[in-house]
Amino acid sequence: MNDKAPIDFWFDFSSPYGYLLSECIDTVAARHGRQVRWHPILLGVIFQSTGSHPPAGDDSAKARYITRDFHHSARFMGVPYRPPSRFPLPTQAAARAYYWLHDRDGALARQFAHAVYRAFFVADRDISAPNTVLDLAAALGAEDGQIREQLAAAIQSPELKARLKEACDAALAAGVFGSPHVRIDGEAFFGADRLPQIERWLETGGF
Repeated sequence: MNDKAPIDFWFDFSSPYGYLLSECIDTVAARHGRQVRWHPILLGVIFQSTGSHPPAGDDSAKARYITRDFHHSARFMGVPYRPPSRFPLPTQAAARAYYWLHDRDGALARQFAHAVYRAFFVADRDISAPNTVLDLAAALGAEDGQIREQLAAAIQSPELKARLKEACDAALAAGVFGSPHVRIDGEAFFGADRLPQIERWLETGGF
């Protein structure tokens, strides 16, 4: 029995750094006998609550640097990346779909998360469109018409909207202020560039 506490991973599907870490976090965790709990959130809600703003939302020197760093970081980490033509995009439909799928099949939900990220940051698909979200879910095995119809209704339902709001509220309560945000044994790590620190923490139990 694995008694090691799971790792919590908060992310927004429109976060480039969230995408980069999503490609690595499960593999790193597994090497150290850990599982990862994935939590899609909405950065708009987080920023509004914390008084922050997107780092790449203007033409400042910092924004230009960060946009360039997306490319640098992807190449350094060996992760495919093509800047989307529309950025950022609303991700409510994708996040709600993740939670709906997770309640039915955790492995499928994880595959769906990867598919959404790669659709946006590699294939330049519009992941804000519910039809795109449904297509991605269908391609992963939720292909029968009934499941697609159920998911289409679910992502517009008050219950799933409330589920996503609860996830955002829980993230704020946990001190999450951006994406990606990882918590291991009560210790927080922010950003894909913290992956070496995450690995060291998992190896040593602290540093």
